[in-house]
Amino acid sequence: MTSIGILGAGRVGTSLADKLAATGHHVTLGRRSPMRETTAPVEATGPRIAFADQRTTARTADIVINATPGDSALDRLAGLRTELAGKILVDVSNATRDAADGLPGDLCYPGSSLAEHLQAALPDTRVVKTLNTMLFTVMTAPDILAVPPTAYLSGNDEHAKKTVTGLLGDLGWQPAWIEDLGDITTARATEAMILVVPHVLRRTGFRPFAVSLAR
Repeated sequence: MTSIGILGAGRVGTSLADKLAATGHHVTLGRRSPMRETTAPVEATGPRIAFADQRTTARTADIVINATPGDSALDRLAGLRTELAGKILVDVSNATRDAADGLPGDLCYPGSSLAEHLQAALPDTRVVKTLNTMLFTVMTAPDILAVPPTAYLSGNDEHAKKTVTGLLGDLGWQPAWIEDLGDITTARATEAMILVVPHVLRRTGFRPFAVSLAR
């Protein structure tokens, strides 16, 4: 069992928390506003998830997942440098500026990536980018798609990527579906994939999808 902290209590964060807790991990879900630490059941007879503020969540977890909005994540996480030191930070977000209809319209870091900026701001943290190329429902249930999806990995630390690969397995990802692209600079490629997504969503709606390799 691993102690996992998830920053962000929206749809992405809570979906990841539910699945990881159900597979036996101790999960703390970090909210923006400070609050008294409580626990709440994932389901009536299932595992329980702890809730805390984000600073406490980052400090007490072994592995931290960034599920906060990508356009503001850098400032938020840079302020947690001490708490994140020595940890693995799994970044599943995309840093975009919204178009008029609220869907992603442009990248916040063209020619670079949020993951690269996070790694530069957090030199004592091992950043791994993954799960940012799909609708959030696929993150925890990749087998719902008719075609096997791809989860890309980017990161400088091989051991950290191996650890994250294990977590992906707990989320239902088969080894053949995981593609290690290399160091953290490769995250700029997967983060740029978000630009195709709004065009698909406008035509088909929010149906489960993943931007994947076909071989």
